[in-house]
Amino acid sequence: MNIGSKIKALRVLNGLTQEDLADRAELSKGFISQVERNLTSPSIATLIDILQCLGTDLPEFFAEETHDEQIVFKAADYFEKIDPELKNKIEWIIPNAQKNIMEPIRLTLEPGGSTYPDNPHEGEEFGYVLMGSITIHLGSRTIRAKKGESFYFTPNQRHYITAGEKTGATLIWVSTPPSF
Repeated sequence: MNIGSKIKALRVLNGLTQEDLADRAELSKGFISQVERNLTSPSIATLIDILQCLGTDLPEFFAEETHDEQIVFKAADYFEKIDPELKNKIEWIIPNAQKNIMEPIRLTLEPGGSTYPDNPHEGEEFGYVLMGSITIHLGSRTIRAKKGESFYFTPNQRHYITAGEKTGATLIWVSTPPSF
């Protein structure tokens, strides 16, 4: 990494002259010039001061930009699991989401299908019913939701979802932290 040119680019991006940056960081203009031309290296403490004046910090400054990170996912990227006993299909619509903060799935329930009962855990659950109707079983409560409706709850009780006996259902369900 070319530290000097990266500092210069940040300085220019912030609309500062070398003299402006030097004044803010309580350094000399000559020192800033030498740093930008890689003729000298600042100490860690001085680099932290310079970066603070440029509106950034060490982790952000040294983070490698990755433009190859996948943003859009297609059906071919999905992983699915079919459970004929519970009459459901879970599709992980974001590959490897279990390592992220939230884990979205597309859940398809055949008529009368259900999810496996989940024990209480930390986090939050959110869902949006795309098709059909569902019943959310949360502890001793049952709550119904149909196409176009969403749900949100804290999973601090045993919980699961069942589909209507006639229609089945398809929904997007997001758990944080990942638990599917």
